[in-house]
Amino acid sequence: MTNDSKSVRLYDKGNYAGTYTEVPASNPGRAWRDGMVSGNGENGYVTSGSPYSDTFIFQYMWFNYPSRDPRVIPEELTGQLAEARRNVFHLNDQWKITFPDGTTRRRTFYYSYHPGHQLRLSVTNKGTVSGYERWTNYETAETGVRYSDECGEWIRTSFTSREDNVSITKIAQSSAGAKINMIISIDDISGMYKARDGASELSALQYKKLVDPNAEYIAQVAHYPSYPGSELIDGGYAGLTRVVVVNGTQKRVLLADTDESMNVGEEQNPAIQVSDADAVYLITQSNRTFDMGKIDDFAGMTQYAIVDSLFRNTNAVAIKYRDVTGNFDYYAALAPHALKHAAEFNAVRFSLAGDEDDKSADNVTLINAQKASQSRIHHAFMEQVYNQGRYALICCSGSSAPRLYGMWTGEWNPGWRAIYTLDANVNLQVSPMNTGHLTYAPLGYITFFLRNTPDFESNARMAYGMHDALQVSVNSDGDRGMHVEYDNDYPFQYWNAGASWCLLPIFEYWQCFGNQQIPINDHMRIHELKPILSVKDGGLTDEEFDRLLEKGYLDLEKDILLPLLTKQANFWEQLCTPEFYTDVNGNACYEQGKIRLHPGEKYMFIPTYSPENHPIGYNSTITANATMDISAARDGLLMVITMEKAVKRDGYEDAAAKWESLLELLPDYKVDKDGALREWAMNEYTENNNHRHLSHLYPAWPAYETQNDAELAKAAVIALENRNKYNTLDATAGHGWMHKALVCARLKDGNAVAASLLPMMTDSGYYASLMTDHDTNGRCDTYCTDTLFGTVGAVNEALLFSNTGEIEVLPALPSEWTSGSIHGLMARTQVEVAALSWDLLSKAVSVTLISIAPPNEIKLKLGIPWMKATVNGKEATVLEEGFGKHIRLSLNSALDVTVEFTLTD
Repeated sequence: MTNDSKSVRLYDKGNYAGTYTEVPASNPGRAWRDGMVSGNGENGYVTSGSPYSDTFIFQYMWFNYPSRDPRVIPEELTGQLAEARRNVFHLNDQWKITFPDGTTRRRTFYYSYHPGHQLRLSVTNKGTVSGYERWTNYETAETGVRYSDECGEWIRTSFTSREDNVSITKIAQSSAGAKINMIISIDDISGMYKARDGASELSALQYKKLVDPNAEYIAQVAHYPSYPGSELIDGGYAGLTRVVVVNGTQKRVLLADTDESMNVGEEQNPAIQVSDADAVYLITQSNRTFDMGKIDDFAGMTQYAIVDSLFRNTNAVAIKYRDVTGNFDYYAALAPHALKHAAEFNAVRFSLAGDEDDKSADNVTLINAQKASQSRIHHAFMEQVYNQGRYALICCSGSSAPRLYGMWTGEWNPGWRAIYTLDANVNLQVSPMNTGHLTYAPLGYITFFLRNTPDFESNARMAYGMHDALQVSVNSDGDRGMHVEYDNDYPFQYWNAGASWCLLPIFEYWQCFGNQQIPINDHMRIHELKPILSVKDGGLTDEEFDRLLEKGYLDLEKDILLPLLTKQANFWEQLCTPEFYTDVNGNACYEQGKIRLHPGEKYMFIPTYSPENHPIGYNSTITANATMDISAARDGLLMVITMEKAVKRDGYEDAAAKWESLLELLPDYKVDKDGALREWAMNEYTENNNHRHLSHLYPAWPAYETQNDAELAKAAVIALENRNKYNTLDATAGHGWMHKALVCARLKDGNAVAASLLPMMTDSGYYASLMTDHDTNGRCDTYCTDTLFGTVGAVNEALLFSNTGEIEVLPALPSEWTSGSIHGLMARTQVEVAALSWDLLSKAVSVTLISIAPPNEIKLKLGIPWMKATVNGKEATVLEEGFGKHIRLSLNSALDVTVEFTLTD
């Protein structure tokens, strides 16, 4: 896969480009976004692949640039709940949240993700380039560059190691034996791209570039601004590149000063000059610290504990992989990492027949082929972006959940601060995590959720005065996840669905893989979880907590899901008050002092927030009975009931009965005159379909209610049609299209799935690296992995629906996808779909299932019309009741069962 047909392909699975976008040292614009990426979920990089002036922008998932405003929830928030409820009930859309200073809008800002050091490799022996190619190897997480000039063919490769938590680059002499001559330097921070000028006070940063006297390393060390109340008041970060030179020389040199004010180093621009080397190896690691010292002392400092630590770590890797000659062995370092990464990537394989001539095409050719095919998905492009999505999701998994930017940025002040947005974006990004047979991603996601859980508990207490309950914030910067925005347009303190939605991926992990032991790690902030990781009021006792720490892991069922699901159920229980209810006719009622509901009455959820929308004629987004909340509550209660019955703790029957009783009293959904599922279950509201969000379709996705409720599914279909028909507002956001694709998959409309994926594919949603933008047209100037990861989730859902005891193959197959296969998906019933293939022209569908939990009773059906089925060659009995036309299977562990369906004529 190169522009030169004579060259040998250096990988089996991956993508490549015959062009590159060089990142200038100043005014680089968005050039970094065309760079190829690698990562291990904690450390990573973006590289441009320029032959003579390559850049590596290093990443660390936990980087966070402080904001001037402290992140706190104002004390007066709780006191406004009664007033909010009263005004929502009386349809007063003019009521405003107010603060003691008289303001009605208050925002404090989350911290911002930021890049690490931008390393530049400036080759001094330049020539005329031919045969250029850069690539990503999906099986090893290597990126590579190959080109020829007058000195022969040059190759350099890099990867971020899961084994050693460092990024490693190999630069080899040319095929003709030409030596390596280059300058290794670090670009000025002030010269890097700023996506949102002023969002962070970047000028308040102080940093230095460092090169040791022997030129063994080059580093950047920085002190964050010292804002009062910031946990990073004495904090900073560093990135260090260990330089190993074979049969050449390396020396410290000084480049011209750039007079950059934030660079407080005694020597502003030290670099490393490499001369006449046979090979150069770069070993890089980044980290941060909360104890850099006082910022007033930083300029005069000459020793930095974080730099010393990074040097020890990178130097240890340099020593660990020495060969018998004493030289660094790149391939020895690659091997243990590649075993881990390849197993993860190869767990699922997707193939779509058609457009075969383009299946070895470069990225730009594929992008242009898709743009030329505006009305259908180009199959070669579809395969490649599916693989790229799996690859990139793996690369940013294991330490935390994916950020808005995955884990990669080459810019300061990135769009939306590259935080975690939990009312759609993160949810979309992890949609393929469990069915996609990933093992690192769920661990990182669980770590992220636990790290933020103390703030989620505080949110429920501060917004609603609740006890022992969780309310997930709309946003988190990774370190903190409390409410920080309060106004009538974005009343995030009244977004209620978050805990149910964000716990669902952890519950689905359990559905796919069964109970697991989750290793305790420092990022969890485990000592802050003592009051939380128990179903008992007050949390764990000292003795129980000590035992938990001693065993070194969390039991997924007992220590994570049951206590956290209980606390989200506590939220719904405490949100319900008999004073606010709907009567037998569905009308909103308020009765002060009412202590119980009467037969036929239902609780009313008040206040609620259906993200960014409001009813027609009611100009406030603070509402009641949002359908999203009703569905999230129903799903959340069903999850906790399931977990109680799985764990079977003392008293579980009473606990399950309690939640079952609450479930019966939750608000009913409402259907509009045209049969559409309404966004608010309120007779008093008029639906507003001129909006891009699909929050009210929660019963279809991420919940499962429409699967076995034909009337609800029909109402959801009409509601979706209304959005398609009446929305005249912005339709450029990738997350909106991915959300729609997932909903359409659950509503079993394959052509609508394809139509939802196309806008990002046929406009400007994909960069030459096959990473994605936030929008179809680049409107928000934001790199974003919603589309890349969400596409994988949508394809998985279109090809396989599953829930406990239920599997449907090809539930939403686009009609144009007449032949294809996918191997390795996980069903949410502890079953691996080892193989699924279809050929509509041959009227054949085959699926092979392997249970990981015996005995496993499964109902299996096919989403396209079929006549008969055989199980391991024997004709199966066809059943019709309940689940529709299906067969029943009794699966035993590790024994595969193959079902062959014959399609109808």
